[in-house]
Amino acid sequence: MNTLLKGALAASAIALTTPAFAQDIVVVSHGQANDAFWNVVKNGVEQAGKDTGINVDYRAPETFDMVAMSQLIDAAVNQEPDGLIVSIPDADALGPSIERAVAAGIPVISINSGSDVSKELGALLHVGQDEFDAGKAAGEKLAEMGGTNGICVNHEVGNVSLDQRCDGFAEGFGGNVTVLPTSNDPTEIESKVSAALASDESVDTVMALGAGTAGEPSVAAAKASGRDVNVASFDLSANFLQSVVDGDAAFAVDQQQFLQGYLSVNFMALNAKYGLMPGGNVPSGPNLVTSDKAAQVVELSAQGIR
Repeated sequence: MNTLLKGALAASAIALTTPAFAQDIVVVSHGQANDAFWNVVKNGVEQAGKDTGINVDYRAPETFDMVAMSQLIDAAVNQEPDGLIVSIPDADALGPSIERAVAAGIPVISINSGSDVSKELGALLHVGQDEFDAGKAAGEKLAEMGGTNGICVNHEVGNVSLDQRCDGFAEGFGGNVTVLPTSNDPTEIESKVSAALASDESVDTVMALGAGTAGEPSVAAAKASGRDVNVASFDLSANFLQSVVDGDAAFAVDQQQFLQGYLSVNFMALNAKYGLMPGGNVPSGPNLVTSDKAAQVVELSAQGIR
């Protein structure tokens, strides 16, 4: 047998015994175009694509639109990618599209939202934080700081994960909690938080659900009120973290969203190449970033990593 033939046979044997490496992975999130939080998730996705050498396509609707998101998932399924990564803010709206992907034999991992429904929809695992528990931890901390009357600023009405954050906050806080629905326009949020503080002088706590979107304008409203109001927020932004450092905000709840994008893509690549997959959900948070830690992550937040 000549050398060329031996080489060809050896290559064929390797091809038959080694799983194909993932070439195409699609990520579909509900992240809105003006939400800096999701830029960090996207950065994690893109970095994982570079590190693994696979093609990753990140897609999201321009606004919080479940019809548009389900259409993006359906379009991805039609492309028959090697893996699909999705956030699940509304299982009723997105479930059929996700189940269609699973039925087509496409591996699915969920990220960020949907930890409570991920498994039943057929996803292999979830990378994120338990939103209720995270809200409860934040509420307990704010109660320890003396809070008795709080508002929970919901900037994305209809997102079940944000409802869970408010519910958890209310349980952990133990005092009076009012949910304040807003859009994700920071100007509107500042105006509504200011109005809420002006209408009830007993409000001493503001829980925002997104640092760049709602946390920063909530800090501005609290400062303008001239009152001693504790403001905390889910997620990180450089400006909100600086407010924590300066003493104008209490803390931020970090779910490390870079990891949600980065780990999910890596897991999917390893699954395609070696058949490897963690045996359960992977918690990326929560971590409370208080004043003693905030300065360390301000620069990383500005870089789109934290």
